[in-house]
Amino acid sequence: MARDARVFVFDHVSIGVADLARAGDFYDACLAPLGLVRLWSAPRAIGYGPEGYAAEAPFALVEGGAEARSPGRGAHFAFVAPSRGAVDRFHAAAVERGGVDDGPPGIREHYDAGYYAAFVVDPDGHRIEAVHHES
Repeated sequence: MARDARVFVFDHVSIGVADLARAGDFYDACLAPLGLVRLWSAPRAIGYGPEGYAAEAPFALVEGGAEARSPGRGAHFAFVAPSRGAVDRFHAAAVERGGVDDGPPGIREHYDAGYYAAFVVDPDGHRIEAVHHES
């Protein structure tokens, strides 16, 4: 089945973070290789999406302070990557900025022969992934 990165199920997703500045630094670095940039910043939130995106930011961080909690091992967020190199750069930037490796870049045959991905746990405990689907 062919995949189309333009097909979305959600309008946007927001996650709670304990320290907005730290989380912004982390996501600025690891989302850039995926073509996602900081679209806006507010005192308690940051929105990300493709450069020039004019609608609701598809991904946002919301400062929750000490009350911010990740949903745990049962949830994760997978970002579309345009290439294997973008997956590699996502992973390197995330680990460099305090993320914990949860699966290095590579093919995940058990998902699909063309599923190239990397997994990281961000500084707030959210499990994130960058994935490039090859034909």
